[in-house]
Amino acid sequence: MYIFLITVAVIMTFPFYIMLVMSTRTTVEINRFPPAMFFGGNLFNNFASMIKAVNVPQAFLNSLIISSSFTLLSLLFCSMGGYAFAMYRFPGRKALFAVLLGTMMIPWTAIIIPWYIMMARFGWINNFMALIIPNCASAFGIFWMRQYCFNNVPSELLDAAKIDGCPESLIFFKIVAPVLTPAFAALGIMIFVGSWNNFMSPMLILKERALQTLPLMLRYMVGDPRRGTDMGSLMLANTLAVLPLLVVFLSASKYFMSGLTAGAIKG
Repeated sequence: MYIFLITVAVIMTFPFYIMLVMSTRTTVEINRFPPAMFFGGNLFNNFASMIKAVNVPQAFLNSLIISSSFTLLSLLFCSMGGYAFAMYRFPGRKALFAVLLGTMMIPWTAIIIPWYIMMARFGWINNFMALIIPNCASAFGIFWMRQYCFNNVPSELLDAAKIDGCPESLIFFKIVAPVLTPAFAALGIMIFVGSWNNFMSPMLILKERALQTLPLMLRYMVGDPRRGTDMGSLMLANTLAVLPLLVVFLSASKYFMSGLTAGAIKG
């Protein structure tokens, strides 16, 4: 079993290793066969070429602002919605939840045009708000939090807090939110990765180059009419784009795994 798991781990991490190796090589060395398996000495030249082609620090900052803000707001609203559906009984609860789940069946491509028209009327073209506000209370996020609340938030604890006169806001933030930490970590990682890698929405909204995110900036490095595609600098930019995702996942991997396994299917 250990040999099998180690083999799978090596296979999964090998593309990342090759990407790191290519980020230190020239375009000629990258296109050579057989490909190089060890690091080269062109890292600093690739870095200079990357900075010259695109404003990587600005794009990195734009992506960080959008992804972090979207993740935090999504965790807040999805946890509130999931907690309400799980712990409260109100008329139409099941019907409303069924409608909410039904929205998950609608593909994103079917609502691009209405979404873009709404953002234009709000005046949010070339504005980060269009990429943060509209979907910060997603159906999947609410469903995820509802299932976790069903299995891990005891109603007796909430009843005791209400008897003691604890207000609803304090119950949620002081009692329920700490219990939801694994769910926050798992959902937060998925939301952050999806927002960080998002290409279609920023491409439609962010017209000014100074506002564009890292995935959009990378396209300017492909097929340069003057010097073609510098594969070494492109691989270095891809490495910098992937690095935050690895850091986020590794820093919360413990909670991520517990969040995935604790939800079950109750409810």
